[in-house]
Amino acid sequence: MTPILYSFRRCPYAMRARLAVAVSGVPVDLREILLRDKPAAFLAASPSGTVPCLVSEQGVIDESLDVMVWALRQNDPEAWLEMPDAGWDWIARGDGPFKRALDRVKYDSRYDAAEVEAARAEAVRFFEDLDVALRAGTGEWIFARASLADYALLPFVRQFAFIDKAWFDAQDWPHVQAWLERFLASDRFAAVMVKHPVWQA
Repeated sequence: MTPILYSFRRCPYAMRARLAVAVSGVPVDLREILLRDKPAAFLAASPSGTVPCLVSEQGVIDESLDVMVWALRQNDPEAWLEMPDAGWDWIARGDGPFKRALDRVKYDSRYDAAEVEAARAEAVRFFEDLDVALRAGTGEWIFARASLADYALLPFVRQFAFIDKAWFDAQDWPHVQAWLERFLASDRFAAVMVKHPVWQA
């Protein structure tokens, strides 16, 4: 059985799963779904009802980071998993405080103004620290070379940047901005953002 990967093109969680699957070369049956019209087969497979959801003979994985690790443990040609332990700390910070801040800034009408401003301040601290880390590495990646941390974070940094791209570009985070722009201009990003027809059961 070829593993099935349920995905939604614009979801950053699904995006990072597709990035790892693509670099690993592990074949999957990609099924693009609409989150507003989730098919019964997907809902039957996914305990959380969220993308990405990977279904294989070994079971179901419906956490994006777990999908990334699943693919890379089978084949990791660019050694993304061979990163310093600090990489896992970056991912935890990105998936925790930064993602909460992202949601509050992006969907600001759902929260009071003080909460939104506190969230923006949290995001600013994240980007300031990330800029320092990128500068301390090669200037291109968080560590000496590309790792799981970079590709786990980039889809969410992209999402934050496009809330207000002019504001983001005006900040003093040159390494973060260059890191994101290289990603957006890369063949790798273009390949995982190809539009697929919505899967029909």
